[in-house]
Amino acid sequence: MENTPVTSPNKKKEIGLAAALIPVIALIIVLYYNVRVFGDNALGGSNQFVLLIGGAIAAIVGFAHKIPYSKMMEKVSKNIKSTAGAILILLLVGALSGTWLISGIIPAMIYYGLQILNPDFFLPACVLICSVISIATGSSWTTSATVGIALIGIGDAMGMNLGMVAGAVISGAYFGDKMSPLSDTTNLAPAMAGTDLFTHIRYMAFTTVPTYALTLILFVILGLTQETSGPADTPGTLVAITESFTINGWLFIVPLVVIALIVKKTEPLIALLLGTLLGGFFAIFFQPELVAKLGGSEVLTFESAYKGVMNAITVETTVETTNETLKGLFTSGGMQKMMGTIWLIICAMVFGGVMEAIGALKTISNALLRVAKGIFGLFASTVTSCVILNVTASDQYLAIVVPGKMFSEAYKDKGLAPENLSRTLEDAGTVTSVLIPWNTCGAYQSGVLGVATLEYLPYAFFNIISPFMTLLFAAFNIKIRRLFKV
Repeated sequence: MENTPVTSPNKKKEIGLAAALIPVIALIIVLYYNVRVFGDNALGGSNQFVLLIGGAIAAIVGFAHKIPYSKMMEKVSKNIKSTAGAILILLLVGALSGTWLISGIIPAMIYYGLQILNPDFFLPACVLICSVISIATGSSWTTSATVGIALIGIGDAMGMNLGMVAGAVISGAYFGDKMSPLSDTTNLAPAMAGTDLFTHIRYMAFTTVPTYALTLILFVILGLTQETSGPADTPGTLVAITESFTINGWLFIVPLVVIALIVKKTEPLIALLLGTLLGGFFAIFFQPELVAKLGGSEVLTFESAYKGVMNAITVETTVETTNETLKGLFTSGGMQKMMGTIWLIICAMVFGGVMEAIGALKTISNALLRVAKGIFGLFASTVTSCVILNVTASDQYLAIVVPGKMFSEAYKDKGLAPENLSRTLEDAGTVTSVLIPWNTCGAYQSGVLGVATLEYLPYAFFNIISPFMTLLFAAFNIKIRRLFKV
């Protein structure tokens, strides 16, 4: 008698492409509406909850395909556990930014950076200044809202094309945002791809440095074709900085120590913790009156020093200044400020975990890979997905999170190290968000700088070149790191 295989009625059904896309499409639609309703405040929590809704929809699809609830929660738990290191790094990033503010390290970078302004090379100077400040603060938004505004005003007084000036500001700000260990997107991308922060930064430099060099060359050429009416006048800003902080070159010891630790491949948590503690020590030594005031005292004592430094590390700290332009830059959120990004990571892990458990991410990535063959096709699919998410979901974080979770297994299957994915997420997801008028980044930068998105878009060279540079490296197999099994 011929044996007939018995099929269990409870056997899970393989998820198809149409079913796999249901949670993604629903997520994009709800996120688009959510951003329209809340605008820049969407990151305050509503976007995070929308990710949970997306996870719930994915779970319903999973139930329809006989995927057990326990398997989904097991994958969610595993995903959240995998981000523990990134979450700790984010907390220390917030702590470090607080002590670097009150110690005068960040203000010193601004003080010396502003003095390199020269009318003949104003545009590349804008790029350099914004790069330094954005690396120091880890925020392109803060850079544009402070020094960016001042540079726009100076450029306007010189009779410069404001689209060019804004493009230079944004190019520098986003270079710093990409390369700074203080940046939330720079922490988010490796967390999604499965690599560590400093490996990501070092590997990202391969595509970012030539892009930055090309950007500077283009702005030098543009700057030489522009006529200016006189030298930049920045003494008011410099005086305001020295009124609030004691500025000297010794403050640069701290960032140099952290950079040296990074170069020597010290564990990120150790490097950031040491940078935070050194920043606190330098604050007490160089800014004793400020630390005492932040500690609620007129005189520096052990208690007021401890309280002042701990406040800078943990909660929002504002240093008073007479200059309106500097007020935003002289504020740090400490560890507390990072909770929004940590919240986003956890909710993204819920959505990604359920999508992975039901097999949706594998189905979608396989479909994309069938269209785009080979290693280059994988990179091209990632870049395309990041840009599409920036256009449709209107949020750079989701342009990193969704493709990051969707393609992580595909990169491993191709034998590619996770830093290939994290680099591509930044080259395509982080930088293109500001080029889209209805994206939160595009709307913010346009509003702050007073220059329309489409006006500065042709001159945001760094942002335009970045995704093409990563594709160029993929096409010619340049610095594509492979996984090696020992």
